[in-house]
Amino acid sequence: MKIGWILMGWLVMQTAAAAAVTARDDAGHVITLAQPAQRVVSLAPHATELLFAAGAAERVVGVLSHSDFPAEAKRLPVVGDSRQIDIERLLALKPDLLVVWLHGSSARQLEQLQQLGIPLFYSEPHKLDEIPDAVVRLGQLLGTDAVAAKRAAQLRQTLSTLTARYAGRPTVRVFYQVWSKPLYTLNGRHIVSDAIRVCGGENIFDRLATTAPIVNIEAVLQANPEAIVTGSNLQKTETGLALWQDYPALLAVKNNNLFAIDADLLNRAGPRLIDGTAALCEKLDSARNHRSTTP
Repeated sequence: MKIGWILMGWLVMQTAAAAAVTARDDAGHVITLAQPAQRVVSLAPHATELLFAAGAAERVVGVLSHSDFPAEAKRLPVVGDSRQIDIERLLALKPDLLVVWLHGSSARQLEQLQQLGIPLFYSEPHKLDEIPDAVVRLGQLLGTDAVAAKRAAQLRQTLSTLTARYAGRPTVRVFYQVWSKPLYTLNGRHIVSDAIRVCGGENIFDRLATTAPIVNIEAVLQANPEAIVTGSNLQKTETGLALWQDYPALLAVKNNNLFAIDADLLNRAGPRLIDGTAALCEKLDSARNHRSTTP
C-alpha cells in the first residue's frame, strides 16, 4: 500500500514536470511556466503578430493599440499604447504571460507588472532569422509547439530563398528614413538594417551608436545614398520623401530612387517583415536597373 502511494506521488510529480514549459526571451531571461500560457496579453503590435503565428489565436486576451493584424486582433481589448499601459484594465484580463517590447512601454510599469508576479517575455528580434526563432520560443510557452514549428519552417524557407536570390548582387547604399521632422534613421543593429543587407544593400548610417538616431540633411547629402527608403502608408507627397526633391544632385533623386514601402511590413519585427524585405529587395533591384538608364 505504501509503495502504491509512493508510486502515485511520483506519477503526479512527473505529470506536473511534463506540464511545465520553458523558453528564453530576447533579453536572455529564461521564463518557466507551470503550464502552457492560456491568457496572454501582447504589449507590442509585432508581438501580437508573433503570437498569432505561434498558434495563440485563442489565447491572446488583450493587446496594445495598433495591433491590427491579423484581423482577429482588432476585436481584442486594448490595454494602452507604447507610452502608457492601463494597468488596471490589463490586470482585469488576468494574464498568465505578457509579451513586451524592450523599448516600448514604460520600464517602470513593466517592472511593476513583474513585481505582481506576471511572467514577462521580452521580444525584440535584431535579425530576420530571429523571427522564426521567436515564433518557436513563444510556441514553447504556449504549448503550441507543432503549429509554431510549422510556421517557423515556412518563414525560414521564404527567408532562405530570398537571401539566395539577392546574394552577390551589386551593393546599393541606402538611407532609411523613419521620419522627416525630425529626420530619424536606424543604425546597423536594428532589424531593418538586416533586411537591407539581405537585399544586397548597405545602410549608410549603420555604424551610429544610437538605435534610432536623429541625423541632419547635410549628413545625408554628404553620404550621397543611391536609394532612400521609408516605411509609410501615406501618399508619396506626404511620406517625407518629397523634401529630397530640393536636392537634384543627390544620387537617389537623380536616379529616381525614392521608395515608400508599407510601414506595417517594414516597421514591425514580426513574420510580415520577411514580406516587407521582399518588397525592399525589389526596390533596390530597381535602383540597380536605374544605373543603366540614367544619363
